[in-house]
Amino acid sequence: MQGKLLVIGFGPGSFEHMTKRAQEAIQESDCIIGYKTYVELIQELLTDQEIISTGMSEEVSRAQAAVRLAEEGKKVAVISSGDAGVYGMAGLVYEVLIEKGWTEDSGVGVEVIPGISAINSCASLLGAPIMHDACTISLSDHLTPWELIEKRIEAAAQADFVISLYNPKSGRRTRQIVEAQRIMLEYRSPKTPVGLVKSAYRDREHIVITDLENMLNYDIGMLTTVVIGNSSTFLYDKKMITPRGYQRKYTLNTTEQRLRPHERLRHENEPWALHQGKNDMEIVKVEASATAAAEKEVIPKASSLELAIEALSIVKDGSTEIKGTKTVDNPVVSIFELAVSPGVVNKQFTPKQMVTLAEVVGEGTMEYTTHHQIHLRIPTTSPENITEKLKSAGFILEPLGDVSQLKACDFCEGEKKDSIPYAEELHQKLSGLELPKELKVGFNGCGMACYGAVNEDIGIIFRKGKFDLFLGAKTVGRTAHAGQPVAEGIEPDHIVELIERIVYEYKEKGHPNERFFKYFKRVGSIQGYIYKDMTPKIEIEPAPCGD
Repeated sequence: MQGKLLVIGFGPGSFEHMTKRAQEAIQESDCIIGYKTYVELIQELLTDQEIISTGMSEEVSRAQAAVRLAEEGKKVAVISSGDAGVYGMAGLVYEVLIEKGWTEDSGVGVEVIPGISAINSCASLLGAPIMHDACTISLSDHLTPWELIEKRIEAAAQADFVISLYNPKSGRRTRQIVEAQRIMLEYRSPKTPVGLVKSAYRDREHIVITDLENMLNYDIGMLTTVVIGNSSTFLYDKKMITPRGYQRKYTLNTTEQRLRPHERLRHENEPWALHQGKNDMEIVKVEASATAAAEKEVIPKASSLELAIEALSIVKDGSTEIKGTKTVDNPVVSIFELAVSPGVVNKQFTPKQMVTLAEVVGEGTMEYTTHHQIHLRIPTTSPENITEKLKSAGFILEPLGDVSQLKACDFCEGEKKDSIPYAEELHQKLSGLELPKELKVGFNGCGMACYGAVNEDIGIIFRKGKFDLFLGAKTVGRTAHAGQPVAEGIEPDHIVELIERIVYEYKEKGHPNERFFKYFKRVGSIQGYIYKDMTPKIEIEPAPCGD
């Protein structure tokens, strides 16, 4: 049976502002996938569907899980608040499909169901601030370099757009809204009206109308949308109003308009327009005169196709030259993230390696971790140059994120070397493998287990020429515990294949953002190993995080 993806924007969160089609699509779906807060907002519409809810910033894994379930023949609802095509899940779902070679004719069905975006819902509560040209800008720099966001804010401010700021501030991102205000004040009056709307049409809705100069005196968070007026926006009776912009064409204080309908679009009545009030004949004369005065080569305008090719080329390598345009030199800078280590067994960094790190990182950052890795975050236009230099210095390179990582001991500086080949083979086959959540494989070369392998998601201990296996450690929290011992005396020739089967089962069947120990508990059995509750049986009083 052919599955289907329903990418649903359910609006602000209130049922009366959710479209009938969105409600129907949620109820007819076999699976619901979404950010856990969004799932809670539509709780009353849910029946017996399979629910996959994840935390913030798990969008990619949600999209991948949705596509996988649809390919299994299920009807899957991928939910977003607001509109699914505005900072929502629609584009990401299509990206995942395209990566898998999807086509509309042969692949799973896709229906994008629109909803009311925050710019619209918040505008309705503020009055009528979005009555003329407007734009939306997200201040989150997790996926977009801040330098690019700054340029967009400045361009919009200079062009006198009404601006709606999404994701203005979070617990960790506090400077972005301050910088946005600073840029805006370079082009806008301090008294420019500003609306702050938190949780529009939800239980904790809160609305503040202030001005650009004082906007930071109020609470602004991730659930706040900031609407900044343009030069003509005004306040009246606690409402933000932006005129339609046609004041020169009609008046509001008289029934008889100054210009009749057929007169409004005459050039002489539009001196502010591109033609500056000149009629077509006058424009032709001016152009002819200019041409006669200076004989210039006429460069034909680029076609739409040529402009599209130019844009793609800029994104790809930062420069291009096409007929009718100038050469562009504007490389796209991205943040390249990776982990480096001196080796699976070797834990010693050489002076040459440290010098290489300093050279390639430049203005980026380095963070040393408990796994004897250094995490690098490097602004660059050429990641391949960086990887080449690091490999030449003898580093092992691994991706960051929700991937498999092998954490091995130093085997007493290589003296207890019998199990080293198995650790290296596991690293070669599994490290960097994309998974539902970050997974650590701990490997110890003797029964002392001094490197803490039993405290990882999968623990492997080499003892008396064979391997003991531990699964499902819980590494954090007051109920933390070591992994469950599930087998001992595993023959060396079997260990690599067994661990591969365990990891790939988790990869295929784990929910997005589901940690390995939670998956083991949910399914009850992995490769024949039965789950047992290892949680300490102690009475603890609930307390806030951090106490």
